Amino acid sequence: MIATDRGPLIKIMGYASMILAVVFIGLPLVFIVLTSFKQQSEIYTQPVTWLPEQFNFDNYRNVFDRVPFFDYFRNSILITIILCTIKIILGIISAYALAILRFPGRNLVFLLVISALMVPSEVTVISNYALVSQLGWRDTYQGIIIPLAGIAFGTFLMRNHFMSIPHELIEAARMDHCGHFRLLWKVLLPISLPTIVAFSMITIVNEWNQYLWPFLMAETEASATLPIGLTMLQNNEGVSNWGPVMAATIMTMLPVLVMFLALQQYMIKGLISGAVKG
Repeated sequence: MIATDRGPLIKIMGYASMILAVVFIGLPLVFIVLTSFKQQSEIYTQPVTWLPEQFNFDNYRNVFDRVPFFDYFRNSILITIILCTIKIILGIISAYALAILRFPGRNLVFLLVISALMVPSEVTVISNYALVSQLGWRDTYQGIIIPLAGIAFGTFLMRNHFMSIPHELIEAARMDHCGHFRLLWKVLLPISLPTIVAFSMITIVNEWNQYLWPFLMAETEASATLPIGLTMLQNNEGVSNWGPVMAATIMTMLPVLVMFLALQQYMIKGLISGAVKG
């Protein structure tokens, strides 16, 4: 029998699968973008039209007129930056301890970290809400930030990456009289940049899109984030005018989308590196 090379067929099927995935993911996004430029009457046209008769920015102007969009944007920026900074620092330090240091119960601690990843955040909502209310932190930044500052995923990702680093490199640094801080700062972090970028991007996207907990905590525009602002805008507009809601949705996801496109190469490398060795 003559062996047949199935390589080209597998490659074609792979490309076809990627094209289908892009179409299914991209078409709704394209429709949202185009709808944000439509007049209200065009949105409910039957049959549905993709292109607006005339591109206009009235919906974008209406967003700023009807809700304090800049306040929501500022709150999202501050909360995301603070949470991302806390999670990166604590995640790196805890991962270093679990991967490099030797102490009794290290594997048990890592098992607890893995267990924390399996617990849905909704399970702790009631207890966290009661505690934050008792502390008087409702409608404050700290009331939103502190309960969300868990680092289980970051510890898991960074620990796996540190474990994949050749042990000879760490031993060479120790022979050069590197202490723990110098070993981490001068040796491990420079070669861990892709994983750190991946960790940062996942954290940023997750915190930027947080809805449930900020919704429970925010009572005014003083601490409400963009997902909460979208809900308030939708409530103001009702179900009859989706144009401003679509425009606000585009402005909400645009900063994260641009950041992801700029850093996607590092993110892919970091996720591969962090998952190589568990």
